[in-house]
Amino acid sequence: MTNFVLVAGAWLGSWAWDEVVPELRAAGHDAHPLTLSGLAGKRDVPAGQQTHVQDIVDEIERRDLHDVVLAGHSYAGIPVGQAAERIGGRLTRVVFVDSSVPADGESFVSAWPDGRAEVEASIAAHGGFWPPLTAADYAGQDLSDAQIAWIVAGSTPHPGATLTEPAALSGAFGGLPATYLACLPDGAEPGEGVAALLVGEDWRLVTLDTGHWPMFSRPRELAQILIDAAGKGS
Repeated sequence: MTNFVLVAGAWLGSWAWDEVVPELRAAGHDAHPLTLSGLAGKRDVPAGQQTHVQDIVDEIERRDLHDVVLAGHSYAGIPVGQAAERIGGRLTRVVFVDSSVPADGESFVSAWPDGRAEVEASIAAHGGFWPPLTAADYAGQDLSDAQIAWIVAGSTPHPGATLTEPAALSGAFGGLPATYLACLPDGAEPGEGVAALLVGEDWRLVTLDTGHWPMFSRPRELAQILIDAAGKGS
C-alpha cells in the first residue's frame, strides 16, 4: 500500500483532492490530502514558505508514513520538492502536478520575470496575501461551470510570504525519484528548469490532455497517473 500525500496549489486546501482521494483508496492505497498553513481551514495561521515545507514534513512524521508518494500541484511543487528531500527513506516518489519546482535560493515569483512585479504589487495591495482567481480566469481550462464555481467558492487568499521567500535545497534534489505531469493546454513542453531535471535518469515526464487543475477536471485520470508513478498500477 502506498501512502499518497497530496498538496494543492495556491488558494486551495485539502478539499481540492476530494474526487481524487476515493479513486486512490478504491485501488487499495491510502491518501492524505493536506491543507497548508494560511489557507482554507488554517487561514488564520501565519505562514512563510518554510512553514509550508514543515507542514508537509510534520504530517508525514506525525502519521509515521512510509512508502510515500508526495504530490504537489502548481505552487505546492516548491514546498513539496523541499519536503521530499527531508523525509529520506520514507519517500517512494515525488510527483509534480503541472507545478513549479524548487531551485535553491529562488522563490515562486523568481520564475515570473514578466509577472513578478504584478504578483508582488497584488500581495502588497491585499494585506500580504495573493487574492484568489475569479471565475473568468478559469476559462479554457477544461472545467465545467459547476467545477469553476466549486473552486472559486473554496479558494482563500494565499499568504504572500510563501511566494516570495527562497527555497532551500541540500543539493540532492535532482537525484530524487520524480515524475513531472505536464497538462497540455499549458504547453506540452515543461520550462527550462524542469527540462534540465528530466535529463536525469530518476525523472520521468507524463502528460495529460486537460487544464492546469486536473484534480477537478480529470480526477480519475490523475489518480491513475499517481498510482502508476508509485509503480503499483491498478
